[in-house]
Parts: sequence; structure tokens; C-alpha cells
Amino acid sequence: MKLSLHGVSVWYSNAVTQLRIAHETGFSGLEILPEHLYRYLENGGSYAAYRELMAKYSVDITCINALKRIGRHEPQARAELLHEAEKICQAAVELRCPVVQIMALTELDHLSAAERDAILLENISAIADIGAPHGIKFQIEVVAFTAFNSLQHALDLIKQSGKDNLGVVVDFWHLHAGGGTTPAEVARMDKDLIYGVHFCDGRAAKPGEAWDEWVQRDYAPGEGDVDIAAWVAAVKATGYDGVWSPELLSPQNWEDDLWDISRHCYEDMNKYIH
Repeated sequence: MKLSLHGVSVWYSNAVTQLRIAHETGFSGLEILPEHLYRYLENGGSYAAYRELMAKYSVDITCINALKRIGRHEPQARAELLHEAEKICQAAVELRCPVVQIMALTELDHLSAAERDAILLENISAIADIGAPHGIKFQIEVVAFTAFNSLQHALDLIKQSGKDNLGVVVDFWHLHAGGGTTPAEVARMDKDLIYGVHFCDGRAAKPGEAWDEWVQRDYAPGEGDVDIAAWVAAVKATGYDGVWSPELLSPQNWEDDLWDISRHCYEDMNKYIH
């Protein structure tokens, strides 16, 4: 088991500081956001310098999160998607990071189920092929407020693709709030298809309420509606022993001291998983 600080949890920080925070609060990994990584590189940073900091703090990059809107399918938009995939895979190679997260948002929700699946299958297969020569794997995150929001849907597409570098991340909030997945389904999974776990709480949108992650996820572990213990037990039932990352998408908590945020993330997750 490897514990990895999630870049979302320390949203108002930079890529350099996140390594130090992770090291000083008990984590041996960092799930980094492209926004933070690319900003560092665009303002004088380098991969070589960042690797030195990773070594200094004994922190691995466990995942780059994320390549978004993977349902882009119009010719120009799809070309941009694949270019972004090349860029993020190169970043993963430079940082010796084994996994990149990929996710669809609402770009396909207006299409029929058959059309959505055809586009997603074609795109995830193309993305998998980009990463394969570099040994990069891709964890699909199904997003609660989209039409592509159930674990089984992702597993079906992975099976159809025939690609051996596609898996899923078990994100407690997305699976709970999406409403199409139960802990029992997770417990029956092949552990080799779980590339990561996002430990988090929150609630689904209320009737008539617009989806807004900064509202529905603004909860520390134990404050929301997610049955965290049940999801943890489900993951453990598979025999999974990989990366666990506490994702605290919480504007209220983001205003705390960064080190305190990370310590609380570490302590809260440990209460449940050990």
C-alpha cells in the first residue's frame, strides 16, 4: 500500500511545495495536477530540477491527474485531445510516473448511448496506444454528473478495447454520487484493474440543485453522505494493495494551513484503511 497526497487537496499551492508537504506529513507519493506541473515548467522549472526535488523528499509521482474531456470527437478537437495525451505521457515519462488519469465530462451527454460508447471506445483505445510504448497506464475516472458515471460502464469499455494498460480509479464520491455503482460491485472487481483509489466524502446533488463539485464535495471525511467504511472494505476485499490518495475538494478546508490540510488528509484516511 502506498499513500499519495492528492494535488486537489492542496489546491492553492505549487508543484514544488507539494513535494515538501507530502514528505513532511507522511506521504511517499504525490498525485499531481497538470495545472500545477505545467505552470512550474512554464515559469522556469524543468523536469530535471523536479526529479531532484522528488529524490530530495523521497516522494514519487504516482499519477498525473488528469487528461480531461476524452470524449472530444470533432476532427480538430480530437486532434487536440491526442496532442494533449502525447504531452501528458511525456510528462509521465519524465517524472517516472506509471499512471495518467483520463476522464470524460459532459461533452458527450447530448448523444445517444451507442454514439457515446463508440466515441469513448475509439478515444480510450487511441490514448492507450500512445502510452503503451512508454509503459504508461491510464486510470479511467467515471464522473458522477455525466452520462459515463458507472464503474461497470468503464469496465465494459475496457474489456471491449482489449488494451492491457487501461484500468479504473475507485473514487468514492463519484461512484456514490453517480448512483450507478455499489460497494459490492467494487468488491467483485479484478484488483489488477484498479490503478488507484480516491478516498473522499461528499453528497449527491439534491433534487433541483445544479451539480457543482465545489458545493457537493465540500466535506471532510465523515461529514458527508458517502459510506466511506463500506467503500474501503470493498476495495480491500479485492486484495488491492496499491495507491490510496485522499482527495479533499473542499473550498472551506482549502483555506487552512497547507500542512494541516495534508496532515488531516493523512490521519483521516489512516483511520479508515488501517
